[in-house]
Amino acid sequence: MGQSCLKPLKFLPFRSPNTRPFSTASTEFSLLCSQGYIKEAFNKFSFLIWNNPAHFSSLLRSCIQENSFSLTKQLHSLIITSGCLRDKFVCNHLLNAYAKLGQLDIAVHLFDKMSKRNVMSSNILIGGYVQIGDLGSACKVFDEMGERNLASWNAMITGLTQFELNDKALNLFTEMYELGLGYLPDAFTLGSVLRGCAGLKDLNRGRQVHGCVLKLGLEGHFVVASSLAHMYMRSGSLREGEIVIMSMPAQTVAAWNTLIAGRAQNGCFEGALELYNLMKIAGFRPDKITFVSVISSCSDLATIGQGQQIHSDVVKTGAVSVVAVVSSLISMYSKCGSLGEAEKIFEERVEADIVLWSAMISAYGFHGRGKNAVELFHCIEQEGLAPNHVTLLSLLYACSHSGMKDEGLKFFNLMVEKYNIEPQLAHYTCVVDLLGRAGRLQEAEALIRSMPVKPDVVIWKTLLSACKIHKNADMARNIAEEVLRIDPHDSASYVLLANVQASARRWKNVSEVRKSMKDRGVKKEPGISWLELKNQVHHFIMGDKSHPQSNEVDVYLKELIAELKLEGYVPDTGSVLHDMELEEQEYNLVHHSEKLAIAFALMNTPEGFPIRIMKNLRICGDCHMAIKYISKMKNREIIVRDASRFHHFKDGCCSCGDYW
Repeated sequence: MGQSCLKPLKFLPFRSPNTRPFSTASTEFSLLCSQGYIKEAFNKFSFLIWNNPAHFSSLLRSCIQENSFSLTKQLHSLIITSGCLRDKFVCNHLLNAYAKLGQLDIAVHLFDKMSKRNVMSSNILIGGYVQIGDLGSACKVFDEMGERNLASWNAMITGLTQFELNDKALNLFTEMYELGLGYLPDAFTLGSVLRGCAGLKDLNRGRQVHGCVLKLGLEGHFVVASSLAHMYMRSGSLREGEIVIMSMPAQTVAAWNTLIAGRAQNGCFEGALELYNLMKIAGFRPDKITFVSVISSCSDLATIGQGQQIHSDVVKTGAVSVVAVVSSLISMYSKCGSLGEAEKIFEERVEADIVLWSAMISAYGFHGRGKNAVELFHCIEQEGLAPNHVTLLSLLYACSHSGMKDEGLKFFNLMVEKYNIEPQLAHYTCVVDLLGRAGRLQEAEALIRSMPVKPDVVIWKTLLSACKIHKNADMARNIAEEVLRIDPHDSASYVLLANVQASARRWKNVSEVRKSMKDRGVKKEPGISWLELKNQVHHFIMGDKSHPQSNEVDVYLKELIAELKLEGYVPDTGSVLHDMELEEQEYNLVHHSEKLAIAFALMNTPEGFPIRIMKNLRICGDCHMAIKYISKMKNREIIVRDASRFHHFKDGCCSCGDYW
């Protein structure tokens, strides 16, 4: 092939020595190209190319398919020596090959030298710039085009939404639509625009695009309908999204996936699992996208039984080798309290990318195993993988929740120096947590006030929690003001501040906090604990008597607390907000939701059976102490997942080392 490039070629009437009709030869030539046999196709059917240079397009498409830059260059040489570079059709295909292969410098040089350009030439270059993320250059080419077609607008709108410049994408769509250019948006345009609306969670503009869809009669188009449903669900209108999916002429796995993902994204995790079961009953086979959504739903519900059933489906369908699914399984088992199972899945992995490694580091961090997380991070470096901002965030979180202040600060400093990763707000929040837990409250506050990103409620609340740990009532009051300046209705901040003041016995200040809550209509989020037993989830809330075993649980819990006191347990009334009688304070402590859930579990599970409890708020100091006593007295492993981390109680000790 290389020698042929050097021959001066003329396109004269040519009779092939092969007697086959040109149509048959052309079919065989195209088949060889589609299968990647580029040299064979050229050598066997070169007479086709000399008869019609347009056949170069099949060879160049095959080069893209095979990711072959070297063969593209050889064909480029042949096109030059044969004089075909003047052919606009051939030259555009050559331009496209370089752009798709990431050789944009060569593509731009070729574009500049082209004697005959058309709209397609510019569209190809726009696509090449979008592919490498250079939207500025793509916009420049677009703006300089004397003539555009629908593909030009589609390339720019898609590129902008791909890089989450959704406002610009929607503005460009509006410009295109209002200019009345003689062509209407197609399914590709509308799919991209709807993804932009979904990214912005802009329900109003999404509904306007829906009107455009109806006007054009594209509501039955699968891509448009799926994008429309996705937009509604991402924008918080689950009902409208489901109506769109249900009205589609034919249900597919992709349609079910959109429904399931929509429910999961809107916090309807039980609904997502219900749809998953209906999908299987309807005869559809779940794919990797389905599994990621439903496994994530099990993570949020902390329903390990259902998670195990879905894990079984993953194995049956062969999706256990898909990295995204394996990452979801690791996260699910970790969040359901089964770190050992998460480790087993990680060790049995077929392949791993940085997302999978980050998931395992996160799992260790959530369970307070900071040393394991650091060891795993060193393994990542040995593997030659580049950590990303999620990896470093998981690592900082692990150090924070394991009291590894020095290691955490070292990794934070290395983010920019070694890994060239600019810290985001979440990374600064972890460092504030590290400093706060170590008692370096002033240093933590100074970091917040000097960091280059704007502080949010979460980072100030992190410092407020540290004030509670170290009983710094004066500083807590100042930090609470910062929180409430951003969000005056954040109930958790009022509760934290009141807790600090209550610990200092400043009952007047506690009353002021409670009055402020009442005046602003802020209600404390109730503590809810739940556990899964025989595939059924049981919820417990202090003061709620709706559970069928509520009375029995109360009686059992009263007896249990009496036993604990004989073992040395003393209720920590400092955890109670109110200035009330001691007996009333103890009653409130006894009936915290996690104690109710543990009492129920002790009553309904065999001796020695591990107990897994989930709670929506951070566990209080009194419950933490009581559960340590229960684990020792009842010889049970008790695993509690609160809003912050996992606590593994066993033999009177907790995995957090009383550091949470």
